[in-house]
Amino acid sequence: MNTLTTSFVRRLRERDESAWFELWEIFGPVLRAQLTKWGRGRIGVETVRDLTQETLAALSGSIDRYDPNRGARFSTWLLSIAKHALGDEIDRRMALKRGGGTKPAELDERYMGSAAVVEADERYQQNIFRAKVYAAIRKTEGEAEFMHFQVYRMRVFDGVAGKNVAEQLGVSEPTVSRYLQRVRGLLRKRVSELVATYSFTPEEVAEAEHAGLGGEDAMFDDALGEIYHTQSRLVLEDDAGVSGAFIDDFSPPERG
Repeated sequence: MNTLTTSFVRRLRERDESAWFELWEIFGPVLRAQLTKWGRGRIGVETVRDLTQETLAALSGSIDRYDPNRGARFSTWLLSIAKHALGDEIDRRMALKRGGGTKPAELDERYMGSAAVVEADERYQQNIFRAKVYAAIRKTEGEAEFMHFQVYRMRVFDGVAGKNVAEQLGVSEPTVSRYLQRVRGLLRKRVSELVATYSFTPEEVAEAEHAGLGGEDAMFDDALGEIYHTQSRLVLEDDAGVSGAFIDDFSPPERG
């Protein structure tokens, strides 16, 4: 593991509540969407949220036994724990229907190995990656000057032409370009950091490069804009309690 991941794992091992909250904020929407998909209408919104909390609590509680030499991806590890939590819930409900009780199964720690029982499909892997990048965008928004980030938001996320951005904000076009460059530089740094923090394998770290986030400015902006819009929609649906597994029909606006 890289030093950023090691630092985060250490915080979990030290029972740092803020580290657990980070997991909830960043990956909660993705987990809830996946659990909803698995549940196929058999579990409600509140149960999904409870299972998400159990999943993240189990992750934090089992971190002491994590062995990086087994080669498990962070995303696969998380998914396997979620599958276990859902299985326990379904077993409990079936036992109640039969009029008996059920003892929770012991957590199957094969999820720590590269040959995990639960196979994570490409859609889920993409959602986990987007969640990392989305967290980097939010962190940058909190760190950058308000006007600077507004310029980047309007130009890249909203697709407003540079000239119109300048007119609407009352600044010159060269100023728009400078603000864009400053925010883009900070975004590149934060994306690199956040992706590395929540990645257990080199393959996960390399996902940013494969997604176009290591390319020249226009490619970076296009890739980041697409990720931002897709993940924003997932987060909004999660907030509304109607999470979908993935958004296929959403297209970001064309940049002017």
